[in-house]
Amino acid sequence: MTPADHKKVGELMEVYFEGLHQADSNMLRRVFHPQLAYICATEGDELNLGLETYMSRVDGREPPARRGDPREEEMLEIAFASDRLARVSARMTMMGRDFHDLLTLVRYGTEWRIVAKVFSYVPRKD
Repeated sequence: MTPADHKKVGELMEVYFEGLHQADSNMLRRVFHPQLAYICATEGDELNLGLETYMSRVDGREPPARRGDPREEEMLEIAFASDRLARVSARMTMMGRDFHDLLTLVRYGTEWRIVAKVFSYVPRKD
């Protein structure tokens, strides 16, 4: 893909990470597709939610930023399957857990949006 696509996905991920850190559903709505599939693959905590249910969960949590938690995240991989489909593998730490996210992105109009967030987590070991 083009350098511009890489840049746009990087900018989307910055909004994603900051939105989670701030527990800001308005910010997160800018990066999620309206038909988001939110799937937790952690054994014993399997979830399959839509956008509105997930955003209400975000609205109900104490923001990691307010608790003084540092932002700890990393994009591990960006892979483009076509000019309309991409995947991002990322890791982050928040709320006492280490998360690994597999995000599927699609073009939504002229923008990239996360249409599927599939993740797992383990308790942080420190």
